[in-house]
Amino acid sequence: KQLRCRREESRRFYREHAGRFFYQRLVEFMASGPMWAYILAHENAVPLWRSLMGPTKVFRARNSVPDSIRGSYGLTDTRNTTHGSDSPESASREIAFFFPEFDEELWYQREEPRLRRGPVYYSAEERVHRALGGEGTELS
Repeated sequence: KQLRCRREESRRFYREHAGRFFYQRLVEFMASGPMWAYILAHENAVPLWRSLMGPTKVFRARNSVPDSIRGSYGLTDTRNTTHGSDSPESASREIAFFFPEFDEELWYQREEPRLRRGPVYYSAEERVHRALGGEGTELS
């Protein structure tokens, strides 16, 4: 979803970094404009997304993985264009921060098994993936 975080929300999101030299820069960048938040679903979502993003340090990303998101679009280490959870536990916490209406446990019970049953398609209108049943019919 598209959203905009105020400084106070940004401070809460990055509270684990409070007191570090880069904390205020992170807060200011996060609060500087609109952003998109996503929930990525995949067995290895955290390492795969981190691989697509590239290294946190933009200089390193540009030199070692220039086609990564940060290698292509990053400006500085705190303005590196994207964020990704560093563990499944962090992902759960961050999903709850940006999507308080999302019930992760319920998703694992109801939706995740459907996605494992077969082909999926992306509904641009709903901005979600849907599983297809036999004969190309949608599973409810």
